[in-house]
Amino acid sequence: MMRWFLDVEPFRRDPLQFLLDRTFGFPEGLEELALGPQAYYLVTDPKLARQILKSDEDFIDKGRLVRKLRPLIGKSHLTLSGEEHRKRRNVLHNQLARGVANRYVGAMSAVIRRTAAGMMRERRFDAHEITGPLAVSLASVALFGDNVLSAGDRQVLVGAMKSIEDEIAAEMFRAWPHAPWSYFTLRKRRKPALDAMSFVVQRIRKNAAESSILRSLETLDLTNEQIRDEILTMLLAGHHTTGTAGAWILYHLAVQPGLADAIAQEMREITDRDGEVVPSRTNDAKMSLALVREVLRLYPSAWWFSREVRRTVTLANRKLRPGTSLIISPWQMHRDSRFWNDPHTFSIDRHYGDAYMPFGAGPRACVGMGVAMLELQLLSLEIAASVELSAASPTPAPWPTPSVTLVPPRIVLEASVRPDTARARSAA
Repeated sequence: MMRWFLDVEPFRRDPLQFLLDRTFGFPEGLEELALGPQAYYLVTDPKLARQILKSDEDFIDKGRLVRKLRPLIGKSHLTLSGEEHRKRRNVLHNQLARGVANRYVGAMSAVIRRTAAGMMRERRFDAHEITGPLAVSLASVALFGDNVLSAGDRQVLVGAMKSIEDEIAAEMFRAWPHAPWSYFTLRKRRKPALDAMSFVVQRIRKNAAESSILRSLETLDLTNEQIRDEILTMLLAGHHTTGTAGAWILYHLAVQPGLADAIAQEMREITDRDGEVVPSRTNDAKMSLALVREVLRLYPSAWWFSREVRRTVTLANRKLRPGTSLIISPWQMHRDSRFWNDPHTFSIDRHYGDAYMPFGAGPRACVGMGVAMLELQLLSLEIAASVELSAASPTPAPWPTPSVTLVPPRIVLEASVRPDTARARSAA
């Protein structure tokens, strides 16, 4: 029985290193993990991982590890399966396609420029403390329209989420359920944060634009609770993807020689006479896109996904029984030297193959990945064009902290006005 728990302590002590250490020597692509009485396997082959993520839901589906997110985001498209998942996903996909999101480029750029001005006023700041609230603002613009969330609303959402996400992360691989009294204590402790988030959702529903994703969700005849869960999922997913990756983008703009200069030049090439980004030209800005891709390789916000076997299946010559959990870790895949040269090093010139999956893969990949990529690219372009950044804390920065997502370490940066900003040249 003790063998069931052999990996629990090393996993809890340092889950990121644990995953990297379990990568090699398993050519079949499945490495068994002793994390409790249930069967767990780490999927270490990218082709097998993609096969699993595209599997028929009758055989392999979201399982108990994903359901443990429900105390934070409820029953949303992220935690649902089957027809209800497909129905909601179709609506979200139609609203979040990159071509549709392009109509918000001007509003999102304006939000980023206001943030850039705040950086220069502060002079010295923690990167994630800036990009976390910024990400909520950008997600709100893309999802619900401009000026829907106030600064106070953003602070409430970010604070409420921080207060419970580490607790939920600790629950993910808990081998045994809580005793009833402990369970009710946890629910009571989480209630103020969930109530605060619900209050912000009510304000969003009141102020959202008629053309927003919210109005599309309302056509599905969802209950108020179901709509609340979808809004929270989208805001929190947007906060984590853009907020965490954004902090690393600022860091690399500060420490990579010549990178900010090259992206500032790109900004000049894709703006109009007023210095505004032309949405149709963003795909031509290859350097900023490369920066976003490499940051998401090194620091994927979703550092693991899971699936659960529902019917007996054979994968990599192993017969897997119902209830078996399959863990796919982009963190591990993205740093596996079998698939990448010098995988722990930042490189702007990489080729990205099957092992690259920061947003998952298949029909249930992250529905907001197009918007997230656009937001991060705009962040790269706008900041590089207007702000000169330098690192004020030691480099290289430490690894992130694994929670529900990967949380950046404290990265202190200093900001000043870029001497030759794109807007200054445009005005000249």
